[in-house]
Amino acid sequence: MKSRWLSAARESTLTGFAATLILFAVGAAQAQTYPQRNVQIVVPYTSGTGADLIARAFGPRLADRWKVGVITDNRPGATGNIGADFVAKAAPDGHVLLMTATSFGTTPALSGKLPFDPVTSFAPVIQIAASEMTFAVHPQLPVQSMQGFIQLARQRAGQLLYSSPGNGGPQHLAVELIKLETGISIVHVPYKGSSGALVDLIGGHVQATVAGMQTLLPQARAGKVRLLAVMGEKRAAAFPDVPTMIEEKLPNLVVETWYGLFAPAATPQGVVAWLNAEFNALLQQSDVREALARQGMNAVGGTPERFGAMVKSELTLWARVVAAAKIRSD
Repeated sequence: MKSRWLSAARESTLTGFAATLILFAVGAAQAQTYPQRNVQIVVPYTSGTGADLIARAFGPRLADRWKVGVITDNRPGATGNIGADFVAKAAPDGHVLLMTATSFGTTPALSGKLPFDPVTSFAPVIQIAASEMTFAVHPQLPVQSMQGFIQLARQRAGQLLYSSPGNGGPQHLAVELIKLETGISIVHVPYKGSSGALVDLIGGHVQATVAGMQTLLPQARAGKVRLLAVMGEKRAAAFPDVPTMIEEKLPNLVVETWYGLFAPAATPQGVVAWLNAEFNALLQQSDVREALARQGMNAVGGTPERFGAMVKSELTLWARVVAAAKIRSD
């Protein structure tokens, strides 16, 4: 999830591309011979996840540009930590990269001691995409807005239930942030996956949930759930009538799922800048943006510095939420 850095995330891809060209010029000598062999993009999740889809969509395009193989290597386990640790310990030459997602910013607060440091063990390259998180309720719940839900939750303190795909997951943390910011008391019901969490919302066994827009879209169109607010900075194109949390006078509840690329720490600056420029160039292409949109994702882009600052903000935010809610991972 991404919070507080969305204005920067919306900077034009053209601006990000120009900035990275400057960085590239500074360290061009370091990147002149890169890549020398196949590039391995490690995805620390299973096939079919958002990060995996991005890696596999970008891989052939990058291979065509670079004239070397670009291989997607799934190394799932420990909520992304196994694959991340593998990349952290890889040679810092840009031939082993990490394509990761929101859990990179949440698991440090949940997991205690990690075999790597999420800040010092990696060189941020680029944030590639983001997708909206959306707050939804059962259609028979007598509320039509987020403020209406907050008022009802205060009237029925501790009585309303919300579902999530699992304890400590991004959806769980997003609702705990809502609770922290609004002071409401609603009860978490964790499931083993998003399907159960959504089925029981549709069935009325729980009253609310947070999920990605792409997950909720079919059910919302069918009237099986009611969308109250988008947790992005802007309204979602798929549901332009649903307001943002900002419009609901909840400016601190801007949260998105994000996807980004890292290299091992100590990777030469010229290589990082070159990779950043290459990915920014692809993100300008309409077919790439359309491919991301079909997966419910928005192209982002920008500089390594902006991405690194966003990740640090995420780590701070979710450490605060986890501590306040006393959350422990399963």
